[in-house]
Amino acid sequence: MTPLWTPSEQRVRDSHLHRFRERLRAAHDIPDDSFAALHRWSVSRLEDFWAAAWLDATGQAPAGSVLADGAMPPAGRMEREVWFPGTRFNFAAQLLRHRDERVAIIEENELGQCRAVTFRELHALTGRCQAALRRAGVGPGDRVAGYLPNVLETVVAMLATASLGAVWTATSADFGFQGVFDRFSQIHPKVLVSADGYSYNGRRHDCIEKTRRLVDALPGLERWVVVAGADARLPGGATAWESFLEAEPTEPTFADVPFDHPVYILYTSGTTGLPKCIVHGAGGTALKHHVEHKLHTDVDRDDTVFFFTTCGWMMWHWLVSGLRQGATVVLYDGSPAYPNHDRLFRLAEDHGITVFGTSPKLLATLEKNGFRAAGSYRLDGLRAVLSTGSPLEASQFHYVHDAVKPDAQVCSISGGTDIIGCFVLGNPISPVYPGQIQGPALGVDVAVFDEQGHPLAGEQGELVCRKPFPSMPLGFWNDPDDARYRETYFDTYPGVWRHGDYVEATPEQGFVIHGRSDTTLNPAGIRFGTAEIYRIVERLPFVQDSIVAGYRHEYETRVALFVVLDRPLDPETAGAIRAAIRAQATPRHVPAIVQQISQVPVTRNGKKVENAVSAILNHEPVRNREALANPEALDEIEACMRGS
Repeated sequence: MTPLWTPSEQRVRDSHLHRFRERLRAAHDIPDDSFAALHRWSVSRLEDFWAAAWLDATGQAPAGSVLADGAMPPAGRMEREVWFPGTRFNFAAQLLRHRDERVAIIEENELGQCRAVTFRELHALTGRCQAALRRAGVGPGDRVAGYLPNVLETVVAMLATASLGAVWTATSADFGFQGVFDRFSQIHPKVLVSADGYSYNGRRHDCIEKTRRLVDALPGLERWVVVAGADARLPGGATAWESFLEAEPTEPTFADVPFDHPVYILYTSGTTGLPKCIVHGAGGTALKHHVEHKLHTDVDRDDTVFFFTTCGWMMWHWLVSGLRQGATVVLYDGSPAYPNHDRLFRLAEDHGITVFGTSPKLLATLEKNGFRAAGSYRLDGLRAVLSTGSPLEASQFHYVHDAVKPDAQVCSISGGTDIIGCFVLGNPISPVYPGQIQGPALGVDVAVFDEQGHPLAGEQGELVCRKPFPSMPLGFWNDPDDARYRETYFDTYPGVWRHGDYVEATPEQGFVIHGRSDTTLNPAGIRFGTAEIYRIVERLPFVQDSIVAGYRHEYETRVALFVVLDRPLDPETAGAIRAAIRAQATPRHVPAIVQQISQVPVTRNGKKVENAVSAILNHEPVRNREALANPEALDEIEACMRGS
């Protein structure tokens, strides 16, 4: 296969990964200078690799051992020190290690209102918020929750929380009451920081009443702080953000906590029951993000990094960790298409973004609208376009290359909330092949297994990880003996993490994601991922979006396809869809049902909820619709099926 992008020799030599590799090769037996050889060494010499990563991140060799227990999973990480035992650490201190007049954060909303703070100013704001949280009784292990848009105050509250050794958790402001309550009621936050409202797609949405209801319902909540405009009228019991902060400048201090001390609680989507509360450690999160930012993405102080995200998605945590490299982080709150579909590329032009993060869905929308950034926007510094949330198909690699910036590296990346990072992603020293993620994450022993647990190459199978790494969860909140944790990741292959992605390892050392393995389709014994159908259907000019799911019919599995179209669905259009699938895949891929809908049901992070659609098709209950951004879309599918 011909590469879409190949780094120049100069770009390779200038990369942080190249210099890191050369330092390792001087001390260790790494057979050649390929990324594949470096990765093999990093997982065969796991402790040596993570010790080298620690040295690269901190400038100091680890004071003691790297890994106290190499079992999968390491048992009881919330009760004992497993990674870097004896090491004292503070997550906020790492993100605030720069303290100068360079811009740390640029915040902009869809209305074009913009704020910027320097590293020195961010340090001072964190000190003021830390003092306020300390006065509110927050200490190590306490939980502070954010119900907030993607704004500066969200970052400040997180940093102040982490500086005290407390635990930060958040959902975005567009969540409804039940979705937030299902999450926060499990972890009993001491302080809640919320917003009076947010704007999306040109409309202002008030948050006060739903948050008041949440405050009344949450057990153990002691303080409610509201980020609000100067003229906002707050209800009784709420404190305005500016009134809450310490009035005088206060130098922050940083609690020394163990490497594996909790820093974040993130949540699963909750579409099949109550969301699981995933606890992530301070050291593991910081070190994994350091490897992904500096070594895999080549981020440093000269970069301006952006990812379109909300503060409830793990990519927000990934983005904010860019502060550790001294990069400028760009926060955007609002619709990516308001007032026009070029909104994010105007953002990139205005702020000189060098690393731009988006989703395949947004890129597909831009492509169908005929949007071209190349030649129309000043994107001179843009060197990498990252994409995650769903598989990026080969045609979209070409679209970014041709229509955005020909010399920009296109990096499809994949991992998840579960590990607050990536299993597979890009790197600056290897070619990019259309439709492929470049390779595995350093220090992460990724493989593809068949159903019996045998490794596969060139065939589709389960994405697994065979050895521990620092950003694996410490566990789930309120999960005695790690029972739910083990059941979630380790029941299928004992001693091996099963991630739930259906993937293929390629001859080019890359990976292709074919969808979630729990939504893998299996008509007549032919197993394939849902992404195989999306790649075909969503290239049709009259298809705007789609969702596919399997259902039981007598003794076989059949495929149902729901499509958003720019025209009514008639027999000719349905026939064209089926013909395209038959011609480009196999007869087994052809759906038995093709129905038109007005919108695809998605989670609040924009992921299609195939399991929920499958449940409807199989006449099973769909739990926790509050986890969806548009639960009414499921009602429409139910109505379709009743009328079919």
